[in-house]
Amino acid sequence: MTASLPTDRPHKRRKTDKRGGIMSEENRQTVGVVGLGSMGLGMAQTLVARFATLGFDLSAERRAMAEKSGIVPVTAIRELFEKCDFLVFSLPTAKDVAGVVNDHVDVLEARQGGKVVIIDTSTSEPDVSRELAKRLSALGHGFLDAPVSGGPAGAASGKLTMMIGGTAEDVALASPAIETMASKALHVGASGAGNVAKLVNNMLAAAHMVTTREGLKLALAAGIDPEAALRVVNAASGRSMISEVHFPTWVMSGRFDSGFSMGLMRKDVRLASELAASTGADLPVAQTVANLWAGTTEFTDGDDFTRMGAFKAAGN
Repeated sequence: MTASLPTDRPHKRRKTDKRGGIMSEENRQTVGVVGLGSMGLGMAQTLVARFATLGFDLSAERRAMAEKSGIVPVTAIRELFEKCDFLVFSLPTAKDVAGVVNDHVDVLEARQGGKVVIIDTSTSEPDVSRELAKRLSALGHGFLDAPVSGGPAGAASGKLTMMIGGTAEDVALASPAIETMASKALHVGASGAGNVAKLVNNMLAAAHMVTTREGLKLALAAGIDPEAALRVVNAASGRSMISEVHFPTWVMSGRFDSGFSMGLMRKDVRLASELAASTGADLPVAQTVANLWAGTTEFTDGDDFTRMGAFKAAGN
């Protein structure tokens, strides 16, 4: 099913897919993006090259930014549920995700002629995703928990890594949108599996941020240039993406502007700890890391999470 665009769309132009082929205005499917923050806007900007793309955000400023990229801004989420073949969510919490779906179930119930698949890229909670997938499946629609890694740069370039939970049928149906947003898309398993994989990933990233910081602090205390020590780490077995990308780009430079906040990382390590408790997994190191992130008072939730990697005292 191809949904029609609003009649006041600012302009029409031919679009190319990722392979450079021209897609006609009439044949393009329609994607709606709910949440045009640093990740959602980047994904929408990538999708607009292949799909008719509508976007919603509470912020008029974010909607205006989207419109400049050829995305059709809407002021009511309902419009996306009415017109789109796929919906991409980029929202702060599982509560937000559930709220948006539950508030618009009546629209999905009334739709005829095609299956709608929701691709939830938020770092949500497995139980919430499973319940939403079950509810939508009963209505003939699909829900994929598909959190991403790669940051705003990956979102804007279509080079995210996406970890997906849901049915193989829904993954296949949503593959055009998934392939546009992600250079690596891993179907991990049934509904909720994508959320679990993302929490595992972010738990490890949080640990790597702390352990790399402590390694460089030790090098500095022992009289070794931290830049030199980091080069060794990144050429040896102690390396991670945090040491290879985040430290050179955002920590060593003093920029601390990766686009991912302390508050979001604190939320993710808390969710990982709660998952460990509910499953009975004994994770003493991960719990220590979670306590460090939760107990750090010198940084606010609005600070960039890379500030946790600062290994020099202020003023040094």
